[in-house]
Amino acid sequence: MIVMRLCRPTDLDALLALAHKAGPGMTTLKPDREVQSARLDRVQRTVEGTAPLADQGYLFMMEDTATGQAVGVCGLEVAVGLEQPFYTYRMDTFVHASREMGLYTRMDKLHMSHGLTGYSELCTLFLDPAFRLPGNGALLSKSRFMFLAQFPQRFSEHLCAEMRGHFDENGESPFWRALGAHFYRIGFNEADQLVAMGKKAFLAELMPRYPVYVDFLPDDARACIGKTHADTEPARRLLESEGLRAEQHIDIFEGGPVLEARVDSLRVMHDSVLVQVAVVDTPPAIIEGSPRYLVANGELAEFRVILVNTAPQDGVLQLDHEQAQALRVTNGSTVRAMTLNSSST
Repeated sequence: MIVMRLCRPTDLDALLALAHKAGPGMTTLKPDREVQSARLDRVQRTVEGTAPLADQGYLFMMEDTATGQAVGVCGLEVAVGLEQPFYTYRMDTFVHASREMGLYTRMDKLHMSHGLTGYSELCTLFLDPAFRLPGNGALLSKSRFMFLAQFPQRFSEHLCAEMRGHFDENGESPFWRALGAHFYRIGFNEADQLVAMGKKAFLAELMPRYPVYVDFLPDDARACIGKTHADTEPARRLLESEGLRAEQHIDIFEGGPVLEARVDSLRVMHDSVLVQVAVVDTPPAIIEGSPRYLVANGELAEFRVILVNTAPQDGVLQLDHEQAQALRVTNGSTVRAMTLNSSST
C-alpha cells in the first residue's frame, strides 16, 4: 500500500536518494547530507513546537508499505521570507503616453519583490519516476492540503507554490541566460546551490536595482515568463484543481510561475468532511467509475494519508484492516475524507 506520512530524522538516506533522482532546478531538494539533515531536524522541532515561526516547515514522505521504500517527497513551509528573503519578480504593466503625439505604449516590467513574505509555501514535490502511476502523483501533492485543513492554525492565511521553470533542449534556462547570468556572474546550478544552502545575500547585493523591461529580453527568454517545466506541468494542473492560480509573480532564476491562493478558498476547506471509521473484514465492493477518496487521520506527529475506493456513508467510512493499520486508526477514530479530484475535473 502507498501511504503519505511525515518525515522522520531516520529518513535522511531515503531523502538523499530521492534528491539524486530529482536533477537540477529543485532548489529545496539538493543531494546535500548536511542540508537535508538540518531540514529533517527542523521538521522535528516544528512538530514539537520548539522552532521559531521563521524556521517552521513540514516534509512528507510517500512510502510503499510493502517494501518500506521511500518513493516520493513533498513539503510545506509555514511562513517564507521572515528570516531569509523570499524574492520573486512581480510583473506589472505600465502605459507610456504622449498626448501631443497621440501615441501610447503598454510595457511589461519585472520588479524584484518581497510581496509573498509571510505566505505559507507548497514546495519540494518529487515522485520517483518508477512510481508515477495513476493516483500516486495526486496523493503526493494533495496530501498537503489535507494537512492544511487539519491544522489551519499552524499556517498563514495565504499560500503560494513556485513552479519549476522552462529549460531548453540543452538543459539550460533561457531566462537565466538572458537576465540572471548578467547580474550574478555565476552559473545557474551554482546560484541554485547557494540558495538551497540558505546563502542568499548575493541576491540582494547583485540583483537589478531597477525594473527590467520585458521587451528588452530575447524572444526565448520572454517565452519562459510564466512557463512551467514540462516535467512540472502535471503538478501545476493538480494545484490549480485545488484552487491555486498564477498571478503576477515569477521565479527570479527560471521565470517559472508562482501560484497563489487564500487558504480558506482551497477546495479542501469546503469539500472535505470529518467522518468516523468502521473497520470491517470485507470492504464494500468497488463500483466502476466511482471516485477515489483521500483519507487522513487527525494526528500531528503521526499524520498519514491514503487513497481508498470507498465513499463515506452517513458520516461513517468503512476501512479494511490494512487501510486502518496504514492510517494508524481504529473503530470510532475520526478521519478527514475528500474526493481525490474535484467534480469539475
